Amino acid sequence: MNLQTQYLGLTLKNPLIVGASPLSDNLLVAQQLEQAGAAAVVMRSLFEEQIDAEQQALVRHTEASAESNPEATSYWPIYEDYQLGTDQYLRQLGRLKRTLSIPVIASLNGCSPGGWTSYARRFEMEGADAVELNLYQLITDPAFSGDEVEAALVRTVEDVVKSVRIPVAVKLSPFHTSLVPFAMELMGAGAAGLVLFNRFYQPDFNLEDLEVQPQLRLSDSGELLLRLRWLAILSPHLRGSLAASGGVHSAPDVVKSILAGAHAVQVVSAVLKHGPSILTTMLKELTSWLGEHDYTRIGQLRGAMNMRRCPDPAAFERANYIRILQSWKT
Repeated sequence: MNLQTQYLGLTLKNPLIVGASPLSDNLLVAQQLEQAGAAAVVMRSLFEEQIDAEQQALVRHTEASAESNPEATSYWPIYEDYQLGTDQYLRQLGRLKRTLSIPVIASLNGCSPGGWTSYARRFEMEGADAVELNLYQLITDPAFSGDEVEAALVRTVEDVVKSVRIPVAVKLSPFHTSLVPFAMELMGAGAAGLVLFNRFYQPDFNLEDLEVQPQLRLSDSGELLLRLRWLAILSPHLRGSLAASGGVHSAPDVVKSILAGAHAVQVVSAVLKHGPSILTTMLKELTSWLGEHDYTRIGQLRGAMNMRRCPDPAAFERANYIRILQSWKT
């Protein structure tokens, strides 16, 4: 069975990528991921705020400001709380490249044009096979319009793409007014592919201390549905690569993602829950499913159920919403 797939111009032995996470922080764990079948790994992100603090030598000033506000102290990480400093990150990238035979993708997380994007070039110099640019931004300023938000994100992508010769993937939020034209703008800015979607970590309220507190919850397969819908809508319109990220926990999740138009899937929560061996299980079950359904290569599935090829394209539009609500009876 041929499980090979093309992603960002890279030939992967199968569609399973271990997404941005602490799993690549440890060389031994990274080797276990490769042995279990991972076709590529994405390193955890370097953050715009982290890079800017170091570049501007404002770490002490930032911490002093945080101390003046108890809520800020509890919420914003001080510089030392970032798991990998910028120099450590580059060294770890070099170690991963020397140790692994699979592609290593470095990750930047930010939202605005600026000097931090120059780190993409340093990733390339350390041997990164690609850059994943995670565009995460939550707008709370009522004076900042949607057009301004998207224009700034497009400029950020252009900055990164111009600084490197390796491919750049953009990891997106689903919360855009008109995702298809925005995705096409990003591809026009030079992105080699899109990752759908970054997870929207929402804070909780601590009722005892009356504080807003961070909350981390691992994904489940239910989160995949949003990704499937947008993969199916976007795939007929985009020439670049598409990856599903969030909610991939089993071989059926992989099959569904590829049917919707994905070239690859990113797995994190399933590995954190079950260990690297879950990748081996998923690959075995994926191979069995393909054989049982008379497929000889995984590319035969790609996009077979996207919006252009689906027998009922309205299933991805407003009709699905109406039909679901009308199916409820009391």
